[in-house]
Amino acid sequence: MNISVFDLFKIGIGPSSSHTVGPMYAAKQFLFNCMEQFPLTKIYSVKIELFGSLALT
Repeated sequence: MNISVFDLFKIGIGPSSSHTVGPMYAAKQFLFNCMEQFPLTKIYSVKIELFGSLALT
């Protein structure tokens, strides 16, 4: 999955757009990629680890 820096850093909701818009866009793209490759009824859980400043907000 490729995401452009222009997709990650857009004006959005919250005090820090880079910490709201970027993760929302990445999650949406991840979901669409999963839906193309796997039946969603087979997915029981998803574990996400955040790093850097995103993990600290």
